Amino acid sequence: MKWLEKTIQIFKIKDLRKKIFFVLMIFIVFRIAANIPVPGIDVERLREFFSNNQLFGLLNIFTGGAMSNLSIIMLGLGPFITATIIMQLLTMIFPQLEALYKEEGESGRQKFNQYSRILTVPLAALQAYAMLNILGRQGILGSFTTIQWATSILVITAGALFLMWLGELVSEKGIGNGVSLLIFAGIVSSVPLSIRELAITYDPSKIPSYIAFLILALVITASVVVITEGRRNIPVSYAKRVRGHRVYGGVSTYLPLNVNPAGVIPIIFALSIMLFPGMVASFLGASSIGWLAHFAQIVGNLFQNPWFYGICYFALVVLFTYFYTAVTFDPKNVSNNLQKMGGFIPGIRPGKSTSDFLYFILNRVLLFGAIFLGTIAVLPSIIQGATGITAFGFAIGGTALLIVVSVVLETIRQINSQLTMRDYEEL
Repeated sequence: MKWLEKTIQIFKIKDLRKKIFFVLMIFIVFRIAANIPVPGIDVERLREFFSNNQLFGLLNIFTGGAMSNLSIIMLGLGPFITATIIMQLLTMIFPQLEALYKEEGESGRQKFNQYSRILTVPLAALQAYAMLNILGRQGILGSFTTIQWATSILVITAGALFLMWLGELVSEKGIGNGVSLLIFAGIVSSVPLSIRELAITYDPSKIPSYIAFLILALVITASVVVITEGRRNIPVSYAKRVRGHRVYGGVSTYLPLNVNPAGVIPIIFALSIMLFPGMVASFLGASSIGWLAHFAQIVGNLFQNPWFYGICYFALVVLFTYFYTAVTFDPKNVSNNLQKMGGFIPGIRPGKSTSDFLYFILNRVLLFGAIFLGTIAVLPSIIQGATGITAFGFAIGGTALLIVVSVVLETIRQINSQLTMRDYEEL
């Protein structure tokens, strides 16, 4: 019962216990906010819209049902994530931003994050306006006056900023990554409703499909754990250095490269990008300009096509895996740091040869990780087609399952590191 002993040990440590309870308190606030609706909606038509729209239905799971409730936090963390994507893309265009993010240390990253927060405000307002327009044209909203429109947009924008603030509070005062944990909470909160829906629509003739689905879920969980924990260890040796009467270095260690170094970020990024074409198409679908409305209808139908949607989703996840890894991991900097500390990879010359070697290994490992992430992202559609189970598959299959497992593993890793640090301090 090692896990029970560790759980007891966690709750015996005051600081760690406070952090865990703080995260749970934020989850409660998040769930309360997710059930505070914007007034003046047709609930039945709203549910029908989300059940018939694949992309919005998936996005609704990540907001914990806040979108289908048309709550004040209906946009979830989408605007903040989109702002982060835009800022990281801009680092590839403007060298000053890249220097701010990579070279100016913690103060530079804080400024960079502040720019992302500022950019979140107009993006949230724009998404709120577009979403309300889409829902209004579906007959879901009542007859809103200009004041009601302005108030609703203001409230939804404030809700997005409130959720961003909650995520940063969790990262600062809790344990784990706040954004990932709030997305995790949204996914997990939708599981009981999906189980209830499955129980209501239970069909004895589909028992083999249920069993097949459970087996697939277990296989996916096992593969996610293996890939998330998988590493390619590169041996590193340190030369001996004599200072006075002491000898330093002369040890061998390794540089770990994760098979999936980007984690779940590429999937979250891809979902944010995939949302825009469908929203714009729905927004322009009622245009009085004939050719524009026709073009918007074609785009909307394309993104409702499971094959086109799956291919685009897969491609975006693979691209963002490479992009995010390029932003967060620079083999040239790693090579320079190794050289400064007197480290080298056996058989590889320091400097450019080391950075080229790291690029080569990283690209080979990353290809497998990117394809795995892309496959997991489109698995819900594959599983639903094979088993005929929809709601429950969406709740725990593929993308959602990957995020849940990854967040749990990362949080456990951080808790273990804090326990190890405290044991070290006691010794």
